[in-house]
Amino acid sequence: MSEICTTCGLPQELCVCETIAKESLTIKIYTIKKKFGKKYTVIEGITDKDINLKDVTKKLKNTFACGGTAKDGVIELQGAHTQRSKEVLVTMGFAPESIEVKQ
Repeated sequence: MSEICTTCGLPQELCVCETIAKESLTIKIYTIKKKFGKKYTVIEGITDKDINLKDVTKKLKNTFACGGTAKDGVIELQGAHTQRSKEVLVTMGFAPESIEVKQ
């Protein structure tokens, strides 16, 4: 017998909690300069409660072929990937109107 999700009450294979959580988030994407003038793309607003932050980070790093990290609800990617990261997040199921890109 499959396990039942405690939040939505559906079996784990049919659980919709992650989809609902992706649509209700407000995500901010911007670039910062760090040591030696290197640019980093920062994605914040993805909570670790219903969405696996490490999986999202891994998919972004593989897509952009760059390094990065995820900690305290913030994803940092090496390089300037602001616009492309919004497109990738939309394909992953996040709502495009909830993603704000700052230049």
